[in-house]
Amino acid sequence: MTFKYRCNFQGNRKNQFFQKNLQSWSAHRPAQAVRSYLPDPLLHTFYRTIDMALRSNVANGGVDKTTSSSPPSDGGQEKQKKLLAAEAGHFSIIKALHLADLITELNGFCGFMSILSSMRYCLGDPRSYTPMWFALAFMPFGLFFDFMDGKVARWRKKSSLMGQELDSLADLVSFGVAPASAAFALGLRTPLDTLLLSFFVLCGLTRLARFNVTVSSLPKDATGKSKYFEGTPIPTSLCIVAAMAWCLSQGYVEGSDGVIGGVWGGEESWWGGVHPIVGVFVGWGCAMVSRTIHIPKP
Repeated sequence: MTFKYRCNFQGNRKNQFFQKNLQSWSAHRPAQAVRSYLPDPLLHTFYRTIDMALRSNVANGGVDKTTSSSPPSDGGQEKQKKLLAAEAGHFSIIKALHLADLITELNGFCGFMSILSSMRYCLGDPRSYTPMWFALAFMPFGLFFDFMDGKVARWRKKSSLMGQELDSLADLVSFGVAPASAAFALGLRTPLDTLLLSFFVLCGLTRLARFNVTVSSLPKDATGKSKYFEGTPIPTSLCIVAAMAWCLSQGYVEGSDGVIGGVWGGEESWWGGVHPIVGVFVGWGCAMVSRTIHIPKP
């Protein structure tokens, strides 16, 4: 008896042949039928290969791990999980922080200092703009640290699940709450203004939460980075910060020449009126949570 093809249990033939027919062989091929068309010298090898393939299939849960696309586990992440789960030491969390995580903390620090500076302006002389300039200046520094933490993480080749959460929280403070606080300090203070500013912050919060959930499913480039942003990134709110800086330089603030566009309805009305310029924050918030806006990553 001659064979047209040799028995090859490697590569694609193994994946296609065994995965489809392994169970049917074991259930419907008795030993006599197998022995009838296989020569005796190959019979032992055949049984041994079938047995090894069955054991491998069961151990892998029916999935061929050699063709799995899931990336290998990050040793840095596993080490960080163990350190965070450790119960020894009140400040053991410090050991779990990577250098990139500490830089992310500086981003959050800049955002919080911006909020405090806006509050200081509200409590002081409205003609003294120094605290307000500090409030607006801290936010670009937050963007600098936001860029640097990613560069340091790639340089040190250490990823961190905690760093991803820290980054989102710091971005919310620096590019969500801080710009809204600055806008409030500059004059958007009616009840409806504050409600719409809250909408902007909540849109930023929702956008960051969605990013954390969907980042693994977005299309990746050759380096493993996502190809685009889904919705406008929250750091783009610095464009509004730049506009507020211009308004401050021209004196278009509450207590001086007034906010650009004035107020609709009048602050003496029962609903307190609204500054139409607050619509910029509403539109920016809608752009952040949009799923149809795709911005390519640099």
